Amino acid sequence: MHLIIGLGNPGSQYEITYHNIGFIIVDAICKCWNFQPFSKKADYLITSGMINENKTILLKPYSFMNNSGIPVAKIRNFYKLSLDNIIVIHDDADLELGRIKIKKGGSSAGHNGLKSIDSFIGNDYWRLRFGIGRPNDQRDLADYVLSKLSNLDNITPLVEKVAKNIHLMLQEDNTAFISSIVH
Repeated sequence: MHLIIGLGNPGSQYEITYHNIGFIIVDAICKCWNFQPFSKKADYLITSGMINENKTILLKPYSFMNNSGIPVAKIRNFYKLSLDNIIVIHDDADLELGRIKIKKGGSSAGHNGLKSIDSFIGNDYWRLRFGIGRPNDQRDLADYVLSKLSNLDNITPLVEKVAKNIHLMLQEDNTAFISSIVH
């Protein structure tokens, strides 16, 4: 069983923001692979289904970014999941907009959602880092990540490619996954 977590913040004011790219991608995976609609629990939204031969849980922590680790730990502990089978999808300001990287483990690089998860389950899980870039103006990074996505038309096809090809990541074929996104 795999757990794919999309990071974001609850509330309509955050729906289409840079910081919610994890929610946006997990929603696209849900739609692409015909999962049931998300069910609302106390501090998360959850659904499950099959991605090819892989039983998969999709999770959107609804505890705000800084507390993402609490619902992640609940689900990980309930299903007794290995960190090898956990993928966290999140925004990354250190990558240019639309650039995607995959890594396992490492530091949170200042990302509060990852810091929270690390504090509850450790840091040796997979990360799908979706580049959002940095502001071109004098805006504070915190204000930028909570602002509306300005290039949604350019990002949507990339999000759809991630959703369509996520099965490659579940099969641990990260090279094929990245290649499918770039082309």
